[in-house]
Amino acid sequence: MKKPRIEELTPLRGLAFLAIVMQHSLAEYIYRADILAPDSTMLMIVYHLTRFGTPTFVFLSAVLLFYNYEKKLHYPSFIRKRFGDIYVPFLLWTVLYWLSVRLTAGTNWLSVDTWTSLVSEWFVPQAGYQLWFVIMVFQFYLLFPLFRKAALFLKSKLAPLDPKRQNRTVVTIIVLTGVAYAYLLYLSYYEMGAWAAEAGGITQTLLGYRSYSFVMYFFYFILGALVAFMLEKFRKWVLKIMPWTAFLSIALFTLLAYDVLRGSSDVMNLNISTYLKPQTFALILTQMFLLYGFMLVVSPQSRFRKLFTWVGRYSYGGYLVHAMVIYGIAFFTRPMELSGYHLPVTIITFLLTVIISLLISFGLSKLPGSRYLVGLARKPKNKTARDKDKTVPAEGAVL
Repeated sequence: MKKPRIEELTPLRGLAFLAIVMQHSLAEYIYRADILAPDSTMLMIVYHLTRFGTPTFVFLSAVLLFYNYEKKLHYPSFIRKRFGDIYVPFLLWTVLYWLSVRLTAGTNWLSVDTWTSLVSEWFVPQAGYQLWFVIMVFQFYLLFPLFRKAALFLKSKLAPLDPKRQNRTVVTIIVLTGVAYAYLLYLSYYEMGAWAAEAGGITQTLLGYRSYSFVMYFFYFILGALVAFMLEKFRKWVLKIMPWTAFLSIALFTLLAYDVLRGSSDVMNLNISTYLKPQTFALILTQMFLLYGFMLVVSPQSRFRKLFTWVGRYSYGGYLVHAMVIYGIAFFTRPMELSGYHLPVTIITFLLTVIISLLISFGLSKLPGSRYLVGLARKPKNKTARDKDKTVPAEGAVL
């Protein structure tokens, strides 16, 4: 028997997808030389309101993995499925992004460097800049048996304890791992840049590309495991603390926005609020908990939940294609004089990108072999409506 579906995860994934598209849309405009201070400031504010996007994907992936594979894991079939649903689409879309750049520039197709650049894209994506996330999250899939074994061991130790001691132990684990993770981010933001400059060889490479490493996002994965094993308790807890998460989100948002304003000159320096910074981590956590609670409050039958559930289902394909859509829109907007209009043009770009990306994902999901294109396999025609309702946890790639 399959476990009941966690209904709130798919719409939350849809919301995270929209946050990512908004961040990439505004990044197209916020650094332009003709941008005015009001537009620059407003785009910076929107940027901080959507910081939860990428880490939420890591968290949701962990919840679904630990929830569905608690009882049994056959690693060869598990990794084969993830390779087909997630990594193969990444490889194919990397080629498409690489070609889109090469075909619009002077390219010597007989040069060895041309083809080595393609291989490089599969490890350090540049043309499809958003694809770095696939490389990072796939490391969690490769190492999932180790994470699962540690989680099940911890669960077996917690089982004999009374509920109060269980709760105290879980809170202690979250706090200790959170503090350790925050310290890691402190080192990343304030120290590792200097370490990379002084180091050489493989150490310099690892430090320079540390954002590609699963280690830099491990807390979200651990948190997802705890939620998967204590789902009902987490649901009650996240609803109970919503007033606090709302207050802390506002406070941390104000702090980070002030840091960016103080650290920027004529152009906003959004790197001040990188994911790998302790203050940003705190903001992301409060946003994540607040939005999780919000999805629990909203009725599953509401149009809002249904819309975001649909968006969440096709979000992986949308994630893969959305940067190319932004490139296409930028082809027309970059020659334009936009002084005084960067905010409305960003919003228009965001809306167009979301609509076009999701429609492409939806369309490709109907083709044969769609799992290798957008991570969504077509449902068998003889599958009943009742069987569809029992699909666990959500169709498509766990991303």
